[in-house]
Amino acid sequence: MRTVLVVDDEPEIVRILRDYLERAGFEVLTASDGEMAVAAARRQRPDLVILDLTLPSLDGLDVARALRRDGEVPIIMLTARTEESDRVAGLELGADDYVAKPFSPREVVARVRAVLRRVDAVRSHGDVVRVGDAIELDVPRMETSVDGNHVELTATEFQLLLHMARQPGRVFTRAQLLDAVHGVAVESYERAIDAHVKNIRRKIERDPHAPRHLQTVFGVGYRLADSAA
Repeated sequence: MRTVLVVDDEPEIVRILRDYLERAGFEVLTASDGEMAVAAARRQRPDLVILDLTLPSLDGLDVARALRRDGEVPIIMLTARTEESDRVAGLELGADDYVAKPFSPREVVARVRAVLRRVDAVRSHGDVVRVGDAIELDVPRMETSVDGNHVELTATEFQLLLHMARQPGRVFTRAQLLDAVHGVAVESYERAIDAHVKNIRRKIERDPHAPRHLQTVFGVGYRLADSAA
């Protein structure tokens, strides 16, 4: 049984999400503030975290930073803030998806299933993908190395890089990349791809501001160079 940690300081939201997730077959852990969330994640090792952006003791973004320091557990952010910058901030910290309040509990369950399917789909491919002499992606282990050095990617970042690595040199639009990592049934927005790309570049490029591998094709999208210049 998969375990989901729900982090929110509103008891009614926690109750509703717990009820819907348990009916969907998940085991549910809960936390009402940021410090409790970090402690629970370290102790229980959930398969996924649903994390409210606004929390007492530790802000949701601070919790996301702590979770990312500890590992690569998938994170879905909950936010009542309408500014795009808040959503992007969460994605840039490594969140895999976000849901804006007010939300449908069924939608949240669908997002949880979609994120976990992405993790499972990446792990189910039993191969190693190489791009030139620099990048190697061990798909079953979800491990990445660049120039022989290990790189930690989130599940979404890994899947995004893997999708481009399977066709190096091809230019992908943001919409195509969204479809690859989220699926057409999941509503999102193209700015999310920019946030994920920024994260990947920070991890795989010697100079993220002058990328050799993950290149921008202005007015179109992105491509993974088949050899580094």
